[in-house]
Amino acid sequence: MFEILFLGTSASAPSAHRGLPAHIVLHRESRFMIDCGEGTQRQILRSGIGFKRLDRILITHGHLDHILGLGGLVSTLSRWEAMKRLEIWGGRWALERIGDLLHGVVLRGARSEVDIEFIEISPGVLIEDDEFQLSAFQVHHRGPGCFGFCFEEKPRRPFLVEKAEMLGVPAGPERRDLVLGRSITLADGSVIHPGDVLGPTSRGTKLVHIGDCARTDNLHQAVADADALVSEATYLEHEGELARRFGHLTAARAARLAAETGVRQLILTHISRRYREKDVLAEARAIFPNTVVARDLEMYQIRKAN
Repeated sequence: MFEILFLGTSASAPSAHRGLPAHIVLHRESRFMIDCGEGTQRQILRSGIGFKRLDRILITHGHLDHILGLGGLVSTLSRWEAMKRLEIWGGRWALERIGDLLHGVVLRGARSEVDIEFIEISPGVLIEDDEFQLSAFQVHHRGPGCFGFCFEEKPRRPFLVEKAEMLGVPAGPERRDLVLGRSITLADGSVIHPGDVLGPTSRGTKLVHIGDCARTDNLHQAVADADALVSEATYLEHEGELARRFGHLTAARAARLAAETGVRQLILTHISRRYREKDVLAEARAIFPNTVVARDLEMYQIRKAN
């Protein structure tokens, strides 16, 4: 299961009800911030999630509405929070702009108490462990080095408790060994193999975030079968020419992507002040009914479809 907290859901400029782009994805003990628009640290405080373990920030691209909040956030972390290290992941151009902001303005002439590491993204796996994988994929927007992110739990075989009990497998390290794929020998000499107590392999939960985006024809593989797709919806279809000119999606195009790729739920964000939320929602739901428009400070739980 993943959770995603929407700190800011507006496009380009804040509105009275929506802040600039910033989202936090939570998985077990890990937290990943995606983008950090102006005002993000105040939204963190309003949400109650706090600053602890916000040590990985993923940047979709280097436009100012997605990175300006890093100045205030890094300043606060340097002065008030007991954080030793901060990783900022992004394309080369985005990292150059962020470096100018932090080292040329925020920290100019001062030593940060936080060790800031800039990590340049390339398409492929970024972080991986036994249970989880985070990968990046190329997105076409305006300018170089734009990325989307895929958060995915690895496939696993569920432990069948009833079968284990029938076979006399005691609770404890024996069951752990079986889950890890090791055969065990019981006290009576009988050998139990993992296949005796593990069910069929089932896929893990998949959450995809595509950020600002000009086209979708190259995203089908990355998005396919996601339990939730977070997508921008900056324009409505009647202003599709503006969307193409500025490298954004309409709500209808985001909905068509979800419908074409087996997505279970579509969550729209990056909402322009020029439209009413209900009109954005209506355009998308006419194509893909299981659509919601995220609001600031809302949290969604993303679970694997049965």
